[in-house]
Amino acid sequence: MFDGYDSCSEDTSSSSSSDESEEEVAPLPSSLPIIKNNGQVYTYPDGKSGMATCEMCGMVGVRDAFYSKTKRFCSVSCSRSYSSNSKKASILARLQVAGKPPTKKAKVLQKQPLVAKLAAYAQYQATLQNQAKTKAAAVPVEGFSWGNYINSNSFTAAPVTCFKHAPMGTCWGDIAEGVRVEVPNTDCSLPTKVFWIAGIVKLAGYNALLRYEGFENDSSLDFWCNICGSDIHPVGWCATSGKPLVPPRTIQHKYTNWKTFLVKRLTGAKTLPPDFSQKVSESMQYPFKTSMRVEVVDKTHLCRTRVAVVESVIGGRLRLVYEESEDKTDDFWCHMYSPLIHHIGWSRSIGHRFKRSDITKKQDGHFDAPSHLFMKVKEVDAAGEWFKEGMKLEAIDPLNLSAICVATIRKVLADGYLMIGIDGSEAADGSDWFCYHATSPSIFPVGFCEINMIELTPPRGYAKLPFKWFDYLRETDSIAAPVKLFNKEVPNHGFHVGMKLEAVDLMEPRLVCVATVTRIIHRLLRIHFDGWEDEYDQWVDCESPDLYPVGWCQLTGYQLQPPAPQSSRDSQSSSSKQKKKAKSQQYKGHKKMTSLQLKEELLDGEEYSFLQGASDQESNGSASYYIKQEP
Repeated sequence: MFDGYDSCSEDTSSSSSSDESEEEVAPLPSSLPIIKNNGQVYTYPDGKSGMATCEMCGMVGVRDAFYSKTKRFCSVSCSRSYSSNSKKASILARLQVAGKPPTKKAKVLQKQPLVAKLAAYAQYQATLQNQAKTKAAAVPVEGFSWGNYINSNSFTAAPVTCFKHAPMGTCWGDIAEGVRVEVPNTDCSLPTKVFWIAGIVKLAGYNALLRYEGFENDSSLDFWCNICGSDIHPVGWCATSGKPLVPPRTIQHKYTNWKTFLVKRLTGAKTLPPDFSQKVSESMQYPFKTSMRVEVVDKTHLCRTRVAVVESVIGGRLRLVYEESEDKTDDFWCHMYSPLIHHIGWSRSIGHRFKRSDITKKQDGHFDAPSHLFMKVKEVDAAGEWFKEGMKLEAIDPLNLSAICVATIRKVLADGYLMIGIDGSEAADGSDWFCYHATSPSIFPVGFCEINMIELTPPRGYAKLPFKWFDYLRETDSIAAPVKLFNKEVPNHGFHVGMKLEAVDLMEPRLVCVATVTRIIHRLLRIHFDGWEDEYDQWVDCESPDLYPVGWCQLTGYQLQPPAPQSSRDSQSSSSKQKKKAKSQQYKGHKKMTSLQLKEELLDGEEYSFLQGASDQESNGSASYYIKQEP
């Protein structure tokens, strides 16, 4: 833990970042302590006799803190970069990129003496900053901040370990409150970027609330940042990289011996693994590439797939353009691990409907995505008792993900895949049948909603309400799918009610929104989009690749949709939201029963035995599966 401020001689092999010379040179304040790599603390004297100017980069500083016997250089890297050439040639060589003409800054510096160069460079940087500010002012800035949102409402966020498909989801390690890191010191007016040590006060997904060491219980300078960002480093990084550790100006006079203070504070503390940034980089490498061809669900006819081409990859999310779209506007978004995409030839191999393309041959540059890139489904044994056409079950409506509906198996495909239709709303040609795998967490045995106090959506137009499965099966002369055939595995997912996250609006899958977990039933999560009405909620599996930690959009560069403002909620301007609202109104089922009503109904011998799967089939041991979950 001492590497961040332990001794480092001039022979140290570390080097400073080349972009430091690009930063503005500002006047050095008096009485400002700086911890250089040798761990000593220096104070700027009032007179000029103790000052020196680096002959390499022009930085002005305390002479005793400089390197070499003659104190000519401010850092090891400057000492090593200096050559026998003239100062003009050395400065120009440092600022130029090999094979490229001199920058505007280099041209300014090579024509003037050192003092004039520094002044001109400061003016040049000020001009650039003013231009940047003017340009930024013309661009509307989104006002949402996860840090402010969490702080002002005392929210908690789902930990990164809940999202195995997200970057660092499987190697997050022991990153928690109290972990120390080295970060840029923004409470400083030095001309170059300097660093200081900070501790994690609060974690929210990838985002961390940090507090500089030395502030104790003072939160006035606390700040949020993405822990996977390029400016976050483990303690010890400054020493190996030749960067100075400088205490914040606000507390610079608080201690006279900063080295002793750091030793005391950091002894026994934890920091990031030394290869943390490498792991972040590796976890953000995605195997899918642009121009790959895949089979994906046809968003206009759910019963079939079409060929689409990967147009872009952002954070593992794919923008797929249907192959016949000439202007590339007919697209579909999904994650690379989505159950909606498959390798070319998948539909034919299992007997799924497929829309043949009018394009007779592959377009130039397009190639089939290798089959091993796609998410594998669990193998099933369909040789014995298995799903049959006409069996009833409960399923999440793919066109209204806030509803779990009465459904029927319409076709049994190969490799464990099933075509499911929602009772009472199916198209005559079956174009709205949806393909679920037998192990899908989105299909449930008869009675699942009732025993877990979830509102089951009955068939549209069904008159006998409240809906009772026993009566409905008798009226339709059908049987329930055996309970033992359903996926009953419940992973230790780590989600809790009230946790914040970023979630895809699956009714408009290009959007990733601020969301909250509002209910948990086994492995099923109820996702609420902040600022929207409850009718827009979605039932999603805990391992869905459409859920992400707080800060995922910032990390990957994807646009985050903030909570809807009051005006948006009132106007309901989104057409997709309006369609969803209209459908949810049509599908309203009976009201939820109270716990007492449910208990009384379950005491009815005939009904209870049916809920255990004993109607037209053996029990299958479903009692252990139907565990009542409190809402």
